[in-house]
Parts: sequence; structure tokens; C-alpha cells
Amino acid sequence: MIIAVAFFAIMNLMVKMLPHLPAVEIIFFRSVVSFVISYVVLKAKDINVWGNNVPILMLRGAAGAIALSMYFITLQAIPLASAVTIQYLSPIFTSIIGIWFVKEKVRPLQWVFFVIAFLGTVVIQGFDTRISLLYGGLGLMSAMLSGLAYNCVRKLSTTDHPLVVIFYFPLITIPLAGAYLFFDWVTPIGWDWFYLLMVGITTQIAQLFMTKAYQAEDLSKVSSITYIGIIFALGIGYVFFKETFNIMSYLGMLIVLVGVILNIGYKQRLERVEN
Repeated sequence: MIIAVAFFAIMNLMVKMLPHLPAVEIIFFRSVVSFVISYVVLKAKDINVWGNNVPILMLRGAAGAIALSMYFITLQAIPLASAVTIQYLSPIFTSIIGIWFVKEKVRPLQWVFFVIAFLGTVVIQGFDTRISLLYGGLGLMSAMLSGLAYNCVRKLSTTDHPLVVIFYFPLITIPLAGAYLFFDWVTPIGWDWFYLLMVGITTQIAQLFMTKAYQAEDLSKVSSITYIGIIFALGIGYVFFKETFNIMSYLGMLIVLVGVILNIGYKQRLERVEN
């Protein structure tokens, strides 16, 4: 998961370098790279590319595609660390959706932690004029759909190879994004091609290690490692884009992380007691 977080940070940087291209176009190129790599590796390993649990694979692909589109839009429009912090609400949504999807138990105290985390996003949005209600809402929707996608990954852990799970993302995304770009295409120029290629490669590596981590271990335990990504986001935002924040924005980020990490720690403690 640490490897996944590092490569996701590089991906964020590459996306942020392409503010003039539609987010869907970036995702299209990212999906083409992922499709080719996944297909070649699956064929080399003689693994059935269509998988076993097709309905859940398709749901994971669709949820992931929409979530990533919204996330890329927020990456382009608001400060990097803010976009990443809002996305960190996905484990909260993972737990909530998991109540129905994988029969995960949520205790009353966890709902307190959920509220704390959501209050942090209110502070971030309310005290940073660079974040509109629209982009804050898109970030929340992205986190929610990511939570659904993570539950799909967990459900697929006993039925399908990690690369098959990843393969369904471009399989669903390419035709959807291609249809959209028929009406809103912007031709990449110069270094754009390098950044687009790097988005695809870094995301593919990150997705592979993330999928392996989620299939091998409990969701809450794996999720806790992702929060080192905020350090990458703050550093990259400052070095490459001169992004700084007021004290209330930093406080909002801290509140989000506290709420999410308290939830993860509480779940781990419950599991140790039950076992």
C-alpha cells in the first residue's frame, strides 16, 4: 500500500500539470494505457480476462470510472492537498456502504468519527475561497463512489485475479469516455503526451499494489496507510504550484484525518477483542 500511495502521488502531479485538458480526456488516455498493459499481462499469465463475477466487476469499473473523473476535475480546479484530503473520506464511505455490501458492522461510536471527518471537509470548504461548493461536492461524490468501488474489490477477492479487477476499469471507461470526447476533444501538445503516458503508467502500478493490498488484508487496516499521501500532496503542491493554506484549512485537513484515523483504530481494536 505504501508503494501504491507513492505512485498515486506522482499521478496527482501529472494530472495537475494538465489543467488545459478535459479530465475525461486524461482518464481516456490513462485507461488506454491500463487496458493494453492489463490485457498483455493477463494473456501472458493465461488468465481469463473476462473474470468470474462479471456484474460486480462491471459495477467496480463503472463506479471507479465516475469517481476518478470527479477526482481529476477537483485536482485540476482546487489546491492539490485539499482535493486529496476530501478524497480521504472514501474509507468512511467504504465502511458505510459496507454495511449493506459486505455486511460490515458499524458501531455507534464510529458514527461520531464519521461526523468528525465530515465536519473537517466543511471547515476546508468554508475557509478556503478557492474551493467552491460545486468542487467540494464533486470531491465528496468521488469519495463516495470510491467507497463503493473498494467494497466491490473486497467482494471480488475470492473470485477474481487483481489484474482482472483492474482490467474492467478501462474496459468500462474507454467507450464511455470516448463517446464524451467525440464532442469535447482537445489535442495534446508537447509535454502533454509525456504527462498523459505517466498518468497511465503510475496509476496502473498504484492500482495493482492497492488491489493486492485490499484483497490480502482487512479494508480498515490497509486504509490507514494511505494517509501518508497528505504529506506528499502538501509537498508537491508547495514545490510545483506554490500552494499554501491558511490555518483554518490546515485545521480542516487535520479534523478529516483525525475522524478517519480514529475510526480505523477503533475498528482494529474491536477486531482484536473479537478475535
